[in-house]
Amino acid sequence: MALIILCVIFVVGLLLGMPVIFAIGLSSIATVFYEGLPLAVVFQRMASGMATFSFLTIPFFIFTGELMMYGGIADRLIRCSKAMVGHVRGGLGMTNVLACTMFGGVSGSPVADVSAMGSALIPLMKREGIDADYAVNVTTYSSLVGALMPTSHNMIIYSLAAGGVVSMNALIMAGAIPALILTIANVTTAYVVARRRGYARGEFPGWGEVARSLASALPGLFIVFIIVGGILSGVFTAAEAGAVAVFYALLLTVFVYRSLSFDNFMRAVAKATKTTGVVLLLIGISTMFGYLMSIYGVADMVGDMLSDISDKPWVIFILVNIALFIFGIFLDMAAHILVCTPIFLPIVTHYGMDPVQFGIIVLLNSTIGLNTPPVGAAFYLGCAIGEVPVGKVVRSIWPFMVALWTTLMIVTLIPEVSMFVQSVL
Repeated sequence: MALIILCVIFVVGLLLGMPVIFAIGLSSIATVFYEGLPLAVVFQRMASGMATFSFLTIPFFIFTGELMMYGGIADRLIRCSKAMVGHVRGGLGMTNVLACTMFGGVSGSPVADVSAMGSALIPLMKREGIDADYAVNVTTYSSLVGALMPTSHNMIIYSLAAGGVVSMNALIMAGAIPALILTIANVTTAYVVARRRGYARGEFPGWGEVARSLASALPGLFIVFIIVGGILSGVFTAAEAGAVAVFYALLLTVFVYRSLSFDNFMRAVAKATKTTGVVLLLIGISTMFGYLMSIYGVADMVGDMLSDISDKPWVIFILVNIALFIFGIFLDMAAHILVCTPIFLPIVTHYGMDPVQFGIIVLLNSTIGLNTPPVGAAFYLGCAIGEVPVGKVVRSIWPFMVALWTTLMIVTLIPEVSMFVQSVL
């Protein structure tokens, strides 16, 4: 009965449009009251969930992304991408993909990526005669690569949701090839759709402009190498890497680019503080929710249900992906990771999947949720920037959805895709 109360209140809260964080908290508190436990148990679990040293990395990475967004790095990445591929048919779409991918590498946040790059690229594409729905879809799907980048704070959330059995080093290496595959899939889709719609070519600006724009963008991109190199070489931990990234972002935007004003600095501080507060509160409440699910053996029940359907690992993995997709429709990215990981990780590891590979699968499924109504934070933000009806964008979303699902199936069914870099190093 307690499990029924937990699940029903959670689902009803989501269906009523209640914020995920409140649906999780209300269902957990109601279950605790039903069991006759003291309310202090909730606060103790919340505090223990947030009191983890590794979580220091989250505000550092978030603040780094905000500094880069307000510090002018987006304009330089757009200029660089346009110089390289803007002259190809559908070049502005491909420019969008490359620029969003590169900015995702320094921000680690798909939603921040849509906000920064979409605000510049979507209006530019519309002025060039490109349909708004195409511009929005290219932007929102290209931004999803940021979840697989080394600066992604969602990797940290998964690492801790997995019970500490997955290191940040392993996740950083595992995300490299899937991020490349997803970028290639997005570029290909953007090109094919652009050709089908007959978009015009741009003009090649010359190799001199390519070199100048690349030189201007490289200092911003160098932050990825600092984080990856520092963590993998053992020079500093993930939390220390985040602190170094913030320091480097400040030096770059204040003294090198000289593009970060005091007002924008304060906006970055305020935005990073707000985002960090929401994420940590969600982590704390989800810790209580996960604790209750573990008590009631939810993972074992779901595993038994799946084993009744099939005992073939690849069938189980696809069914888990379908379940993760359904959860992603209703949950924010962080909540999706925190709720689903304790349920499905024991199941997939039982059938031979490495927890690192599953981490990339969870991250990819979480990004699908970002672009799927009714939650779809990146999706709605892109539609608002493009000033285009949601229905029009949904009707043309399928080529980009197929590209993302293709990447997801490759990662799911071919373990080497996410494990190869780690095996080599």
